Amino acid sequence: MDLLPFTTIDDWLIPFLLVLTLIVFVHEWGHYWLARRNGVRVEVFSIGFGPELFGWNDRHGTRWKVSALPLGGYVKMFGMVEDGTAEHPAEPLTPEDSEVSFATKRVGQRAAIVAGGPAANFLFAMVVLAGVAMTVGVPKIHVTVAEVMPNSAALAAGMKDGDIIRVLNGAEILGSRDVQEIISASPGLALPMTVERGGEKIDLVVTPKRKSGDSGERPRGLLGIKMQGVIGEFRRLNPAEAIWYGVSYTFTLSGDALANLGGLFIGKGNFKDLGGPIAIADFSGKAAAGGPLDLLIFMAVLSINLGLINLFPIPVLDGGHLAFMGCEAIRGRPLEPQTQEYGFRIGLILVLILMIAVTWNDLERLGVFKFLQSLVT
Repeated sequence: MDLLPFTTIDDWLIPFLLVLTLIVFVHEWGHYWLARRNGVRVEVFSIGFGPELFGWNDRHGTRWKVSALPLGGYVKMFGMVEDGTAEHPAEPLTPEDSEVSFATKRVGQRAAIVAGGPAANFLFAMVVLAGVAMTVGVPKIHVTVAEVMPNSAALAAGMKDGDIIRVLNGAEILGSRDVQEIISASPGLALPMTVERGGEKIDLVVTPKRKSGDSGERPRGLLGIKMQGVIGEFRRLNPAEAIWYGVSYTFTLSGDALANLGGLFIGKGNFKDLGGPIAIADFSGKAAAGGPLDLLIFMAVLSINLGLINLFPIPVLDGGHLAFMGCEAIRGRPLEPQTQEYGFRIGLILVLILMIAVTWNDLERLGVFKFLQSLVT
């Protein structure tokens, strides 16, 4: 039994390190760039944690280094303690040190520096997606009927397996979500539809079946098909179109990620679908096997997810720092050190629990626990 989904270590280790290093560098560069723009002295820019493997000092006094544990990174600024909050030393700072200290900057400047990391992740994704749209092109997704269900509205309308849905109720279909939204909002209504079958366009009329909503919710329509997206021809976009595509698609992916996470909290999602570092390594290897384009797109998606996660208002994450700074802006003074310390302890516990849980999911998907059980039974 294979414990890992990888054939050799080269299949996943090199792509994983490449992906993670680049995404972390982009995130930390966002912090670094905003810190420099706001006159804060950056003491360390590290890729990875733990003992330094190699590094160098630049002319601004920043130590750039690569550390032994390549699962993250950090930027250490003068006047910032390890938990990311402003440092308040017992002894007054000299005028020179005060000018370059993170702690002496206005709350808006500090918030901009903290937000710079996630912002850089979103910007990176936009640039990658726009670049792909200009050079390779944007694929047109054909929504294809994978299966028509028995006794369904689709069967009654004459739909067949393999039909490509082109137009529904006067709207061009660009994705499965278009079909779902139109059908769900039209229970019992006769809707004109155009499908492509064997290269021929066929006009149909479909009447979605009515399904009653739960506890007062309005009824919704059901079509009764299983859909799949089939990639059609690619179309290269001009620079203006590509930039808009990069921005809009980044927002779309962000919204989808938030919707999926939101579903976990209301019971509509499955926590076991979440993956951790092992899953990222697996996907990195698979993306690399698919070629540079797949790897680039995977990095864009991962960069978006990293940006979103860091904006969650959990102490120890960038979003937690921003929440504290928001309180400071409202109150006119920082939260008490003890309150911040308790907040960071709770945040650290939550992050550790999440990391353990997603790693458990990874190991369970790989069958590690079944393998270990088989050794003792």
